[in-house]
Amino acid sequence: MAHPSQLGLQDAASPVMEELIHFHDHALMIVFLISTLVLYIIVAMVSTKFTNKFILDSQEIEIVWTILPAVILIMIALPSLRILYLMDEINDPHLTVKAVGHQWYWSYEYSDYETLNFDSYMTPTQDLTPGQFRLLETDYRMVVPMESPIRVLITADDVIHSWAVPALGIKMDAVPGRLNQASFITARPGMFYGQCSEIWGANHSFMPIVVEAAPLQHFENWSSLMLEKA
Repeated sequence: MAHPSQLGLQDAASPVMEELIHFHDHALMIVFLISTLVLYIIVAMVSTKFTNKFILDSQEIEIVWTILPAVILIMIALPSLRILYLMDEINDPHLTVKAVGHQWYWSYEYSDYETLNFDSYMTPTQDLTPGQFRLLETDYRMVVPMESPIRVLITADDVIHSWAVPALGIKMDAVPGRLNQASFITARPGMFYGQCSEIWGANHSFMPIVVEAAPLQHFENWSSLMLEKA
């Protein structure tokens, strides 16, 4: 869960998000080193009165500043491509959930159950209990078993939405007439918050997403209770 004045990313709740945080730190360190080198060169050029004639026309320096950026780009590209393929990898999911975006709420359908589906609306401010988060709580949460591969099929019923949960490293557009697919594994129990991340539109910011990861036995008890209500 993010907190005020936070500078970094949220704590990772899935292996993919851990990889993304590592890649973020890796790329940020490269950017920091490049910025430091450029700043040093600028200060040196401005402050010194001497000119080195061997720097003005040097084949060796031209070779270095041509090859070095290429090496740096490769150092960034290879981990990025690895994570990109990891995010698209879906191996034998234990559970499939279909998330459908509406104006202005989400509905969830558990495809492995016949009648397990529900709508998830934002909890009004006046109905919040102490400890709950304004604009982030929902009346029904998407409950999944922890440490299990989960597949999420994402689409929309009316306009374009975006299903995003930062702690799980997921952000996928929900497009009417199109079925997008994403997957995640929750590494620990807890509640992970997200919002519809579509920029344009009236009330996209009032479509919260709450994913609750629970042990398998708790998930089975919850699914049985929901099936009885249906």
